[in-house]
Order: sequence, then structure tokens, then C-alpha cells
Amino acid sequence: MRGRADGAQKKRLVTGLCVVATFLIFLFVYYGSSFGSRIHHSASTLEYGSRSLVSYLGGNDDSDLGSKQDESSTTFGQDGEDAVAPKSFPVCDDRYSELIPCLDRNLIYQMRLKLDLSLMEHYERHCPPPERRYNCLIPPPLGYKVPIKWPRSRDEVWKANIPHTHLAHEKSDQNWMVVKGDKIAFPGGGTHFHYGAGKYIASIANMLNFSNNNLNNGGRIRTVLDVGCGVASFGAYLLSSDIIAMSLAPNDVHQNQIQFALERGIPAYLGVLGTRRLPYPSRSFEFAHCSRCRIDWLQRDGILLLELDRLLRPGGYFAYSSPEAYAQDEEDLRIWREMSALVERMCWKIAAKRNQTVIWVKPLTNDCYMEREPGTQPPLCRSADDPDAVWNVKMEACITPYPDREYPYLLTHQEICKLFQLTDFIR
Repeated sequence: MRGRADGAQKKRLVTGLCVVATFLIFLFVYYGSSFGSRIHHSASTLEYGSRSLVSYLGGNDDSDLGSKQDESSTTFGQDGEDAVAPKSFPVCDDRYSELIPCLDRNLIYQMRLKLDLSLMEHYERHCPPPERRYNCLIPPPLGYKVPIKWPRSRDEVWKANIPHTHLAHEKSDQNWMVVKGDKIAFPGGGTHFHYGAGKYIASIANMLNFSNNNLNNGGRIRTVLDVGCGVASFGAYLLSSDIIAMSLAPNDVHQNQIQFALERGIPAYLGVLGTRRLPYPSRSFEFAHCSRCRIDWLQRDGILLLELDRLLRPGGYFAYSSPEAYAQDEEDLRIWREMSALVERMCWKIAAKRNQTVIWVKPLTNDCYMEREPGTQPPLCRSADDPDAVWNVKMEACITPYPDREYPYLLTHQEICKLFQLTDFIR
């Protein structure tokens, strides 16, 4: 009986080992073929990328490919010790020539991210997970040329470098841009300044009684934030006045306006006033501008206007050119009344108002904030809130007060008057 039991046990053991061996062989065959296909795919991608890069550089694929690969495999180190071979990256497929990895709406749809479109979350940064990232270089568009240099680039760029002519037709009556042969020309117009950004900027300076109609105002205005900038002609024409403007716009139906701005040599970036703070510390700008930027400033208790307030320096200006500032229909009048009440509670004052444009000015001190009635909305931000923390920080519907005694211009009104009296006495 014992011999029979031992024999049966051995048979079960042998059977189990056979099953395990068969399973391991299956895994080896399956994953081995998959791994091999991946290697083949990577090699073909690298070959495509190398050839694409060579062709963009104007070389011959067959003759130059070897030399390019030899250069990319150069090792660094002394006498072969600790030698490091730099990793070479292929060039992406041509269809990815306008891919912006963290602003890829196709990825958003594919990943089915639950975003609130009314809050413009789909225009904010959403980076792909590691397994969906492209480890390749974005290729230039076909026919790409060396960009025209500044200052000529303010007025014209190569059409091949930005193959989007839709805006030229859509905004033809507003002089945004005009296609002229192999170039795109920028007459300097905008939705609210058809006759050119230069004249529009001078009119704003005139409204504020700045000398010589120069918005620079003797160096007092140096940094400007242009929200919803179009092709950034407003910022382009400020450069001659020694003013740096950061132009901001989303990648929306206007086919990446920021691409035109950057090709022209104008500081700009893709972004939106949505749910997160803009990537600038508090009090970064002396002037903010919105010309028909189609932003609902009243939404969420004025949170977007409060973000501008955070970014403006004491005494900073906000120029707003929009139908709400001048139109007389019932809806525009309602928006104007509510917006006026909001900025009044924020302690902003109207510095000037003419035709299509109103300019508000931010207070110099905390005095007005301290004099508001208890419970006035929007409230002051919590003392623990860091107004300079910006990366991936959610906006809050609150007023950012000035830190006590951090800067000379944060003195009280009475102290400022005494300071000027003392200065006159010394003179």
C-alpha cells in the first residue's frame, strides 16, 4: 500500500512540474516575441527620426546618416573611464509638428479627463503620464526657414514657419494679419484698435495724462500683462517704449495665436485665466490690459479679476476695452453695473474712461481695505496665504493685501505726504 501511495505522489509531482514548465515556456515565447517587436519598432522609429533630422538639415540620408549617428554616440570621459554615451532622440513623425505635450486636447479627450469647460480647465496644463509621452523631438513644419530677425519680425514672418492663414481671413476687417506671398504681414491692428496698436497705446497714455503720450511714463510703467492678446501686436508696439509685455492667450479656435507672437519675437506664452494662478509672483506688473478678451470677469465672485489684482503692483492700472465699457444695451449695462460695484469693493478707482476704454487704478496702500465694512465681499486673503506661491496653486476669490512696511510705497497716505514735504524742505 505504501509503495502504491509513493508512486501516485511521484506522478502528481511530475505532472505539476510539466504544467509549470509548459506555462514558463508559453510566457517566454509570448513576451520574447513582444519584446522583439518593441526593439524592432524602436529601431525603425530611431531610423525614421535620424533620417528626418538629416533631411531637415539639408543633408543626404544615406551619406550623412552614418556620420550623424557616429557623432551622437561620442563618449565623454577620461581614457575611457566613466565614459558616458549621450542618448540620442529621434524626430517625431511630421504629424506631430505642432504637438504641445501638456496642452494636447486630443490627449484630454482620449484620457477622458473630467474637466469643467466653463472654467476653461481644458486650456490649462494637463501633462501625459509617462507611458504616453513622446520621447522624440518635435519637427519643424515643411519648408521651415530661419526666422526673420527683430525688428523686421514685428511686421512680417515667413508663412511656411506658421502654416495658419485662417486668422488672416477671419480677422481681415480688423487688420490682425495679411498674407502677402510667402510672408504674413502684421499691420498692427486688433479687435478694438483697427487703426493700429501704436495709436491705441498713445490714446491710453493720453487718457492717463502721461507726458508725450508715452505709456512708459518716465520709466514708471515697465511691465505689462496683455490678457487675450491675439497675435500680440499690443505687446509688439510697447517694446519701442521700453516696456516689456507678457502676452497671454489659450490655444483655442484661433489656431494658436501665441505661435505668431513667438515667431515675431514677442514675449508670450500659452495660458488662460481658469482655475490656477498665473505663473507669476504677486505685484509683478504695473499694467494689465484686456481688449475684447471675452472673459467673464464676474464669474465665481470675481475670482479672475482678483487674480489680476494679485499680479498688479500698488498703483497699477487695468485697461479694459470692451462693449461693457460703452454699449447701451440692457445686458452690457447690467454687466457694467455689476463690474463697477465689484471693483469698488476691491478699492479700485476709475482713472480714466473714454469711448470704448475704461482704466482702473489699484490703491497704493492697505488703508481702503481696512476701512471696508465688516463682511464686505470679496474678503481679504488669509494671512497664511502665500501670494507668491503660483505653480499649480488654485486661485482664491480674495484680495491680496500688501505686506506691512515691506516697501516704501506701502506707507500710509499721511506718511507719503510728510515724506514729500520733507523732500521739498531738503531741496
